[in-house]
Amino acid sequence: MTDKIAANRQLDGFDLKILAILAQDGRIAVTELAERVGLSRTPCQQRLNRLVESGAILGFRAVIDPRPLGLDHIAYTEVKLSDTREAALQEFNRAVRAIDEVEECHMIASSFDYLLKVRTANIARFRAVLGEKISRLPHVTSTSTFVVMEAVKDTTRICPQKG
Repeated sequence: MTDKIAANRQLDGFDLKILAILAQDGRIAVTELAERVGLSRTPCQQRLNRLVESGAILGFRAVIDPRPLGLDHIAYTEVKLSDTREAALQEFNRAVRAIDEVEECHMIASSFDYLLKVRTANIARFRAVLGEKISRLPHVTSTSTFVVMEAVKDTTRICPQKG
């Protein structure tokens, strides 16, 4: 959550409805959005603009199915670092952002330091990415990988939850 959102935490029921609808269909026309939310077009547009300006809405994009692109292989890789001081973490963070195959990178409170979601065409390509890119990241001492056999649930959008 950005500082803007935290400072301006005035999300009411209309805002939450707008966010939920946009999470399902980011291309919805403002007039239809307004109708579904129960507002007229102008107040709905103003709320939408405020949600974008506050950082509650980070942007709009197409959610692409990677399978037709030949990117069927997903692996999660645990990464353990030799140094976890702030400078080392920042160095790792900068370097990992440059690896296109890494879709997600999360710092973890566990027996390892980072969890990476890596998407490639196949296991051979993953092996090359692991050996030539991930293992060579700054301060990496070890990795452990889990290969996804089937995606049972994959929610690529954030929907507001009540309660």
